[in-house]
Amino acid sequence: MTREHIRAFKGLPGVELSGVFSRTKIKADALATEFSVLHVCDSIRDLYNKTNADLVIVSVPVLTTKEVVLEALQYPWIQLIEKPVGKNIAEAEEILAASKKFSGKGFAAFNRRFYSSTKAVIQDQADSNEKRLVCVYDQEDPWAEWEEPRSKELIDNWMFANSIHLIDYFRFLGRGKIISVEPHVRWNPDDHLAVAARLTYDSGDIGLYQSVWGAPGPWAVTVTTKSKRWELRPLEQASFQLYGTRKLEVIPVDQADVDFKAGLKIQAVEAIKMVNGLPHQLVTLEDSLETMKLVEQIYAV
Repeated sequence: MTREHIRAFKGLPGVELSGVFSRTKIKADALATEFSVLHVCDSIRDLYNKTNADLVIVSVPVLTTKEVVLEALQYPWIQLIEKPVGKNIAEAEEILAASKKFSGKGFAAFNRRFYSSTKAVIQDQADSNEKRLVCVYDQEDPWAEWEEPRSKELIDNWMFANSIHLIDYFRFLGRGKIISVEPHVRWNPDDHLAVAARLTYDSGDIGLYQSVWGAPGPWAVTVTTKSKRWELRPLEQASFQLYGTRKLEVIPVDQADVDFKAGLKIQAVEAIKMVNGLPHQLVTLEDSLETMKLVEQIYAV
């Protein structure tokens, strides 16, 4: 993700890639060489002192996010932090409280909110008063043998570390406020095949969440009204079906989501707007915490 963020910011007007720090110095050296980054630094303190940067991207393993963010809060740059902002609710709340204490500005990097596919659904439904059914289909497999082993601590918090990518869609695809979450198939760490929950919005919209763990399944999101059904599968691709038809109409993917990891280029543009004091659409730490709380409600953990 660090490399993809660098690619997204490189070349934006007025942007200088001024420094990089990694606890694995060989990685920092490689990135600096590839992208002509001016300084390879030895610490977060060294990173700020050498760059005097306006914006820092925090893209680190989930279990070290809190430590890195809290240290970075000692300096007056703005932080764009890869989700999740903390391994669980307690860490997310601690980070938010510290941010307010130090008057720091932090934002969460929810790049899927900036997908062209996501924006197509939002724009199409913006003026619709039809009741919506928002369905999120999740698949998780933190024990996958073909991936590198993960610690028990990370697996125990995997719904925050990874399911948050999908659950966040409920926060902006349904109309109004989520007023209830009813777990129908509860999370059981000893029998973790499936999790399912129903969400109710004060607008009357309904959300349905279904996740399978350690089993095959897609990442997909659908939004259905009486007249139209939108489908994101894969999430980067939007298609719709009109009532009375069987055909899926495919929406072209924005070139920015082809040339770069989807959502990152538009998110980077929004970040620069924020740095320059312009209106922007970045996700605040308060907003990010609300998604973390929603994960907690769905999984009843």
